[in-house]
Amino acid sequence: MAEQADCEVYRKRWEQNPMTKPRIEKVTINICMGRSGEALERAMKILEQLTGQKPTQRKAKRTIKDFGIRRGEPIACTVTLRGEKALSFLEKALTVVGNKVKADSIDEHGNFSFGIREHIELPGVKYDPHLGIVGMDVCVTLSKPGYRVKWRKRAASKPGGWQRLTKQEAICFLKELGIEVVGG
Repeated sequence: MAEQADCEVYRKRWEQNPMTKPRIEKVTINICMGRSGEALERAMKILEQLTGQKPTQRKAKRTIKDFGIRRGEPIACTVTLRGEKALSFLEKALTVVGNKVKADSIDEHGNFSFGIREHIELPGVKYDPHLGIVGMDVCVTLSKPGYRVKWRKRAASKPGGWQRLTKQEAICFLKELGIEVVGG
């Protein structure tokens, strides 16, 4: 009951001042193959087909002999989506997990992540035996409109504490979008 009352308070605040209402800043999709070469190239093709953007490669930070990974070797690929592309991909990705997000996967700044075991679970994606099946991590970054002052090039400054997003505020925003938050 108290949680429902908190969400009402946030909704009223968002109606009074639209600059306090959270929004989806970006969606980052990551596929880690753990090795470079042909497997990583296939993962990059899959990511490009899913998002319509060219992925960037990520390199290993350290050497791990047990896994055969050398420092500086490309082992993963990433795409960052913003705007309409981010929203459309997020809708597809959330259908895979049943429009549910665990409360534990939401951090103290309102960002959340979830995983997809097989990319062919996404709606409209067909299996291609030449590319195989890969899993991916989907990370969603939420922010308030005024938080941009931190990242802009000209006259960058620190945002006020009231401009930061809280976990409870993010949970209320997700419920407003029709996403069920499971757990604590």
